[in-house]
This record gives sequence, structure tokens and C-alpha cells, in this order.
Amino acid sequence: MSNENKKKSKKSTSNVENKLKVVYSDKDVIVMTAPNEDELKQILLDLLNEKPMNLKELHSMLSGIASEDKIRRALADLVEKGKINLLEDGKYVKLGAE
Repeated sequence: MSNENKKKSKKSTSNVENKLKVVYSDKDVIVMTAPNEDELKQILLDLLNEKPMNLKELHSMLSGIASEDKIRRALADLVEKGKINLLEDGKYVKLGAE
């Protein structure tokens, strides 16, 4: 992974973390609440606004925050509501964000 991609990935992850409620924090550990269904959908929309991604990419960015099944269900609901689309190459894209 190039340094530029690492910076973008780290930036995206920190944006996700900024949306979650911190329950406990000290110098070694930060404990946050998991996003509810609506928060997860908004996080996915924000991530897809940056670039199209497949399920594996989204799950790697959200590992420890949401399970693959929850991400898959949220993506399916967003597709059904016409907010995102699944491309032929398996990547999800936010509609109106290309």
C-alpha cells in the first residue's frame, strides 16, 4: 500500500471513529460504542463518497466496528433505497458521487 493510500485509509478510519461515542478512554485504550443501523449506513455513505469500494474493502476499514453481515445488510438496504449502486466489478458506489 502506498503512503498516499495509507494516509487516505487512516483519514477515513479516523473520520469513522469521530462519529462514534467514546465510552472510556485512557492513554492505552479507547472504547467506543458500535454504530446503530442508521449510523452504520451514514458511515458507509461517507466512505463511498470518497471512492467506490467492495465489501472486503469496507469491512477492512470497519473491522472491529461492524461485522461483515451488518455491513452487507446495510449495503443491501442502501441499494434498495437507491442511495448506492453495486457495479459489475463488485464495488459499491454512492449515486451522484462519480
